[in-house]
Amino acid sequence: MKFGIFFELSVPRPWDNGAEKLVYDNALEQARLADELGFDWVWAVEHHFLEEYSHCSAPEVFLAAVAAQTERIRVGHGVVVCVPQMNHPVRLAERAAVLDVISNGRLEFGTGRSSTWTELGGFQADPDETKKTWDEYVRTIPKMWTQDRFAYEGRAFSMPERAVLPKPIQKPHPPMWVAVTSPGTELDAAERGLGCIGLAAAGYAEQERRTKEYHRRIQSCDPVGEVVTDCVTTLNFLYCHEDAAVARDRGVAFQAAFGVSNAHLLFTREAYPTPSYELLAGLAGPARRSEEGSPAARSGLPEGVAIGDPDWIVEQIKAWESIGVDGINFLTNGLETLRQDEVLASMRLFASEVMPKFR
Repeated sequence: MKFGIFFELSVPRPWDNGAEKLVYDNALEQARLADELGFDWVWAVEHHFLEEYSHCSAPEVFLAAVAAQTERIRVGHGVVVCVPQMNHPVRLAERAAVLDVISNGRLEFGTGRSSTWTELGGFQADPDETKKTWDEYVRTIPKMWTQDRFAYEGRAFSMPERAVLPKPIQKPHPPMWVAVTSPGTELDAAERGLGCIGLAAAGYAEQERRTKEYHRRIQSCDPVGEVVTDCVTTLNFLYCHEDAAVARDRGVAFQAAFGVSNAHLLFTREAYPTPSYELLAGLAGPARRSEEGSPAARSGLPEGVAIGDPDWIVEQIKAWESIGVDGINFLTNGLETLRQDEVLASMRLFASEVMPKFR
């Protein structure tokens, strides 16, 4: 089981007195500590125009700072948006290669097609085209990394023969992933040999079903690149404290704050209803109820959430592990609800008391 931290870079109002800089500074400090503690990944999203929910519009810059300030931890795009109006694929290939060079070969390259009409509409992109253009991106970017010269005529873009430079350090190229929010995307990932970055809530039974089918299909995949990334991760919340009651009170508060900001994305579906976006990215369903008499029921926490004392969190992670999940990426705060010292203490306790159980 691998563990990562996942940044949305949520910034609550008011946006004065250096509010955005504080969020970025806190995130960089958490990334440095995660590197020291032995976490496996740092992931950062790409979002645009999503007030408070995410101010992470230039993840390549943030991740370059992470790479420069860490030594071992893997540096992950979670994810780059593969929409021509937002990012030309050549620029994505170039920026990713530079990040791989700067990080000394630690890049994980996640892909996706944006999640809201607020973002797509702001760039005047057609939502019904994004899955088609994403498919072109994941098939062409590996060729830009591995071929001396590259030319292409396609739907999303065309280009004459050119040398796309620099080349990544990792050979043949960095691992590739796709954000999984809607059911079925895990099958798209498996068919293309891509790893799954899980970003939407699913119950144990549903997650197990999807994960088993993903692992089955990827064995006979037709990979889009020269690297097959057979890995399924899920997104979770982390607040670890010796006192279960303190963990519940503080952790649920930050989980709720993030959930409220997430729910504000609901209006985007009404603004542009389309079959291409039947489910909104990242919107969690109702919390799963705990079975009567279980530790979760006694603590008042939903099943599967890593908020509690170390023993409780170990139990939750073992459940995810048992259904085939390979890694968990944690949100460590939401809209700065927790103090920075509380976040860092939670990470340290998790690393000392929980992480060794899965190594």
